[in-house]
Amino acid sequence: MPSIKFSSENIPFRVKNSLEVKEWIKEVLKKEKHQLDSLQYIFCTDEALLERNIYYLKHYTYTDIITFDLSEKEKTIRGEIYISIDRVKENAQTFKQTLEEELHRVIIHGVLHLCGHGDKTKADKNHMRHLEDYYLKKRKWIRL
Repeated sequence: MPSIKFSSENIPFRVKNSLEVKEWIKEVLKKEKHQLDSLQYIFCTDEALLERNIYYLKHYTYTDIITFDLSEKEKTIRGEIYISIDRVKENAQTFKQTLEEELHRVIIHGVLHLCGHGDKTKADKNHMRHLEDYYLKKRKWIRL
């Protein structure tokens, strides 16, 4: 049974309107022509995500998100997405966004990675930002 789960690790955090956010994610996957197997979001602190960034990716920097693609079949999404709530809060202030707006951007950023979109080059970053903006506007599919 396809599923999207939200959990937190060592911090009190809950996604507002979680059922609606899950439906939005499913709609994005459908638009991206991918099927959902399972998707786990784990919300954590900067320090917890930094530890994973160092251990798994050998990156010694803070980040807002790390996406692990566990898919076994092409066009089928199975993964874990770790999100630093500390980073999301700071980025929301920096970019003058609400916490929910920035959280939704990061949530969909992880989904786009699992769908095969990268952000290593300048062109890829611009394309990723364009897709994020597009899907953030398309949240009107559902009531958030």
